[in-house]
Amino acid sequence: IRRYITFLQEYSIPLILGVIVALVWANIDFDSYHHLVEFDFWNIGKGPFLDDDEVFMVFFFGIAAKEITESILPGGALNPIPKAINPLMGTLGGVFGPVGLFLLMAVLFYAEGVLGGWAIPTATDIALAWLVARVIFGARHAAVNFLLLLAVADDAIGLVIIAVFYSDNVQPLWLLMTLGGMVAAYAFRRIGITWWPVYIFIAGGMSWVGLVLAGVEPALALVVIVPFLPALHAPAQHAASSHGHAMGTLEKFEHHLKLPVDFGLFFFAWANAGVAFGNINSVTFMILISLIVGKTVGVSLFSFVVSRLGFPLPEGMSLRHLMVAGLIAGLGLTVALFVANKAYYGTDFLDPGKMGAVFSVVVAALAFALARVLGIRREQD
Repeated sequence: IRRYITFLQEYSIPLILGVIVALVWANIDFDSYHHLVEFDFWNIGKGPFLDDDEVFMVFFFGIAAKEITESILPGGALNPIPKAINPLMGTLGGVFGPVGLFLLMAVLFYAEGVLGGWAIPTATDIALAWLVARVIFGARHAAVNFLLLLAVADDAIGLVIIAVFYSDNVQPLWLLMTLGGMVAAYAFRRIGITWWPVYIFIAGGMSWVGLVLAGVEPALALVVIVPFLPALHAPAQHAASSHGHAMGTLEKFEHHLKLPVDFGLFFFAWANAGVAFGNINSVTFMILISLIVGKTVGVSLFSFVVSRLGFPLPEGMSLRHLMVAGLIAGLGLTVALFVANKAYYGTDFLDPGKMGAVFSVVVAALAFALARVLGIRREQD
């Protein structure tokens, strides 16, 4: 059964099924879908300290923070910095490209109220992008690691965007409690605590409460705590950890939570992707076009320019591979849905915006087509 679970995780099946179930249900019987999604299962309401989406996303972003933390450790993809310059610049292109294109279309074709969704097309779904890249290029191709690094850095920027631009009526003094959580996590590390729940539930709990009271997105609570978890630095050690051998606290955190988070994506997608097709409008296509065209052009242009300035693409990558990788980065789904909920909450743009995020799955088919046109063949594993 472990093999089947691994298959479901590796191919993001829970997430994909959640999207399909939500879309089908919402378009067959929207009233029953909406009633069940909004039903208070816990009979405690959505108070200031608890929201189902945010409780799940705090662990989702915690896993993302683990990937970012690991990438900057010795032997990680961002260490040393010079080898990461090209994909990092591609990441910036993958942010500025879609944002610029979205704002341009918003100003030219739509009312002012739509501008708040500018950050939606900056997102890249790490799991789906990694999956599509492996299928197109082959698991060992340099473009896969390039895209994974780009997606991790993109998520890091996305977390900053959420914290800075989608937090209202911020009360900075309460952030001292979040800072206290960070100090607690540092203290736990210094005294040699290796049990990850201590960091997550004590230090992370302090961070959560501080962010809630400060008016900052609480789903980011673990982003500032996870980097303090002790880790095994060497890539060889990390590889061993995946087979159940020596693991640091950071690796154990992911090992124990990755399965529930991956399967929890079914419920996140089911609760957020259910939009009636009748809600599709120009906002949907603005977001979709920004993800497809903005990401492809932005990533390709920025990475190509810095390659000419002395920071080359990884060995084995050419401009053809770069263009396909840039297109794959347009898979926004999970984080794009989350940002859409923040950007357009309570407005008529919410459902069309979410549909744009959901429709970004067409990028997978477009990437396969572009790879074939450019003559890219999958390398054997």
